[in-house]
Amino acid sequence: MAGASNGSTVAGQSPTILNGPVGLVLDSNDNMYFSDRGNCRVMFWANGASSGSTIAGTGSYGSANNEFENPSMIEYVSSTNILYIADTMNHRIMKYLLNASSGTVVAGGNGQGLSNTQLSKPYGMALDLSTNSLIICNYAAHTVVRWILGDNSWTLIAGSASGTSGSSATLLYQPVGVTLDQYGNIYVADSGNHRIQCFLVGHSAGITIAGVTGSPGISASQLNASFGLILDNQLNLYVADTANNRIQKFARY
Repeated sequence: MAGASNGSTVAGQSPTILNGPVGLVLDSNDNMYFSDRGNCRVMFWANGASSGSTIAGTGSYGSANNEFENPSMIEYVSSTNILYIADTMNHRIMKYLLNASSGTVVAGGNGQGLSNTQLSKPYGMALDLSTNSLIICNYAAHTVVRWILGDNSWTLIAGSASGTSGSSATLLYQPVGVTLDQYGNIYVADSGNHRIQCFLVGHSAGITIAGVTGSPGISASQLNASFGLILDNQLNLYVADTANNRIQKFARY
């Protein structure tokens, strides 16, 4: 449905030049907020503007509360003007109020590890407003966890708490993207297994709803290192089929 067009690639640190942008969200006015991963910052880009402004991060690697190391996916809560940012290589999730000069740690921040107070290269995440929690892809631990905002530890949703990777229905291998539907079911881009897993509420075994486990490819039924995913209002699934340089649409499961 979508793919590459002709263009030129640039990278840098100016307000008009980016370096590895990853996570992106829009507000109700179609202004953009996105993580500029290689520049260790989060940018605000007004609708129709030709340049952006840094609203979080310093542009340099660091672990202070106003710094990032390879920020990735973000979530924006318009009602409270709050950004949640996956600070991947600092193994934490940061909360920023718009216009604040620094953030606060709301998940992780205790070094990389497998304990339920730690994260391990968190990447994708989804905000579950019904439970006031973040659902986090713990990329290097091969798990998806739920961290209730205000708590100091997570509970396991999918994968093995021991950090074991695998391709069975209960295991994951380098999960990257996550989203959920209005029923609370969770969809995971299990990138290392080249598949999308659906975890129904209360179930620890996933159902493969897109891709072929352990078999990357370019056919319509296959994926190759899929990263991002999103559902539309009819619960059709759109997947960033990253290594195949395309977006795939899959009908509602």
